[in-house]
Amino acid sequence: MLADTALPSVAWIGLGIMGAPMAENLLKAGYSVTGYTLEEHKLDRLAAAGGTPAGSVADAVRDADVVVTMLPADAQVAAVAHGDEGVLARARPGALFIDMSSVTPRTSRALAEAGAARGLRVLDAPVSGGEAGAVEGVLSVMVGGHPDDFAAAEPLLRVLGTTVVLTGPHGAGQTVKAANQLIVAVTLQACAEAVVFLEKSGVDLAAALDVLGGGLAGSAVLTRKKHAFLARDFTPGFRVDLHHKDMGIVTDAARAVGAAVPVGAVVAQLVAALRAQGDGGLDHSALLRGVERLSGGPVR
Repeated sequence: MLADTALPSVAWIGLGIMGAPMAENLLKAGYSVTGYTLEEHKLDRLAAAGGTPAGSVADAVRDADVVVTMLPADAQVAAVAHGDEGVLARARPGALFIDMSSVTPRTSRALAEAGAARGLRVLDAPVSGGEAGAVEGVLSVMVGGHPDDFAAAEPLLRVLGTTVVLTGPHGAGQTVKAANQLIVAVTLQACAEAVVFLEKSGVDLAAALDVLGGGLAGSAVLTRKKHAFLARDFTPGFRVDLHHKDMGIVTDAARAVGAAVPVGAVVAQLVAALRAQGDGGLDHSALLRGVERLSGGPVR
């Protein structure tokens, strides 16, 4: 599809498992997208989809109406945003800067403050839905920032997700994302424990997961990860390494506001242990492997 000149031009920084299909969905919707990432083959993929590769962050953002970052963690967001060649220095005044990475709420608040000093409108807009949600354009997008800036960003965000909600001021989106990751990790752990329990009991696992999915135990987590549990296919849609990072955000943010997360703290340790056992590059459904180890059975 040719770019609609009435649509804002977009600079997209970060073309990983989530970022690449999200940028491609904007291209399909008619947006002009200039992208930057460190891996050359990912820039080639963007070009093949109709986007424009850039040689640096500065080149990508210079003429953009909207800058989107989709990066692994706080350190990468800081590296891309700050410095003489970063987004804050090189984006044009008045541009909308949407950080869709999952970082700490305080990082988002600091980024918004620094952006405002440079004349940029900043939103934190992390997402949930994994690789499949990114590919299908059905992500849940939780946004923090000023309502007027949210209104400006909403049409673009609705290309990427079906649930797009302003959750509060700067940092609120990241707080909601932390809660999301808490729920997902605890649910994955419960599913993994149920799978091992069912298998050791000699139950038909596929049939059991079908009936569980149709009752109160059903969840998006179980629906999305059922194949991974059955096939032991832990091809990363969302890596254990990243969920380990996110559980650190959960425990840090909860401590800052005085909220007890006892079950979350235990699951955070189980995710950390899984990573220490060498499974950090696998999908977070590989929590099943941790339960298998604890149960004394073969790890498949």
